[in-house]
Amino acid sequence: MSCFNYEKETERLIIRPYEKEDYTNWLTQFLNRLPSQHKYDEGKIDMSICTEEWFGDLVDKHQQLALEDKVYVFGVFRKEDNVHLGAIDFSTIMRDDFQWARFGYSIHNQFWRNGYGKESVKAAINLAFEKLHYHRIEAHINLDNTASIKLAESIGMEYECTRKGFIYEFDEWTDNLVYFINSDRKKG
Repeated sequence: MSCFNYEKETERLIIRPYEKEDYTNWLTQFLNRLPSQHKYDEGKIDMSICTEEWFGDLVDKHQQLALEDKVYVFGVFRKEDNVHLGAIDFSTIMRDDFQWARFGYSIHNQFWRNGYGKESVKAAINLAFEKLHYHRIEAHINLDNTASIKLAESIGMEYECTRKGFIYEFDEWTDNLVYFINSDRKKG
């Protein structure tokens, strides 16, 4: 059992840290991905390096990063059959008087359009406020990532600004929208 074991349940989902026993379930859902649906969907990816030993090391690394209060990685699992649906992560930007984090989310594309993204992100943000004691959580979103923008807005995140040349991706420095939610303004 993991030493970082925060968990959140919803009506249909369990959001929790990965365990080494999740390997087959985790790998199967990556292998079952559909081809890429848009620019920000990796679709099918080469999983050949992802051995059981590699995954075990990844779980250990997640645990270490959580112990250091740097990054918290959660798997999203469907309650009824424990199928791995995706992941959510929180990265501590600053503690002290800020209690500030960035988060990311992804649901395997074969499970899209079922409300799993909204349900898991809403629950994970509540977990981050209640258990990880963040006050402010930000999502950094590409300008044309409409699906991610809609998800952020649907759970009560607010647009704050556009950060110019913020992240290096696609072989260039790209702008990102910053959406945020504070612990005293969370919904649900």
